[in-house]
Amino acid sequence: MAIRLLNPANGQSILDRAPAFLGITFLAFFLVMGTVSCGTTEESVGEETFAVKEGIIEFEGTVKVAVGRYVFIPEARGFDIILQGDIEGGIEGLVGKEVKGEGEYSPEIPSILIANSLIEKDAGGEGMNIFTRRGDVMVAEWMTQQGRDEVFAALVDLEYDKKEGWEGKEKAKVFGKLEQNEDVLNIVVLDDKDREIGRIIVDSMDNLADFYIKKLNLFDKFWFYMDVKETVEWNTRRRSRELFHADVLFAGLY
Repeated sequence: MAIRLLNPANGQSILDRAPAFLGITFLAFFLVMGTVSCGTTEESVGEETFAVKEGIIEFEGTVKVAVGRYVFIPEARGFDIILQGDIEGGIEGLVGKEVKGEGEYSPEIPSILIANSLIEKDAGGEGMNIFTRRGDVMVAEWMTQQGRDEVFAALVDLEYDKKEGWEGKEKAKVFGKLEQNEDVLNIVVLDDKDREIGRIIVDSMDNLADFYIKKLNLFDKFWFYMDVKETVEWNTRRRSRELFHADVLFAGLY
């Protein structure tokens, strides 16, 4: 499956242009393969330096995960796709379907592709349009790894009887795994030897966090990025080792 970088001015494939575009085509390949680091805006090819421009990328493949407004298509390697607008049949219905579309790429957040359109393919390779972008997409300032490191402080050496370890912090991250106990969802906080050191009560989980947990289904331990909320009352905390409540915003392997 080919992913083509297009010129947003006229829709013409860069691969169809003159040799002046060979260098930027080479760069686009590395962008798609995910080897361009966050924040990179230029790349040297030979003796020339090419700026990473905003552009349009065509993609196609089978939807593996679809949550909220986020879609994961393994064939579109290197990108998480955002659908801003209404989807025919609802986004959850996309799972397992073969689609093709195009979206906008921005070097500021190189892992994200904002879809402009989406077509559900039929047996003949053609299909019907099921999505057209509506409005602008607002992306959180912590969507890059650098942004998360600046916003979320790591909570380490937590202990149930030392609430100063989390109180006073608005946004934080912890390493652990999810566990459902009846109607309560907990993050089991782990130390560097995978020993449980406490639990966090999850009051809500953002679609983006749910999306990444499902996308990374081969793993069961993550860094959870969260809004820290109220501390669990002492008598309960002492018995259950539940530390505090939180709203989970993001989950990832680092």
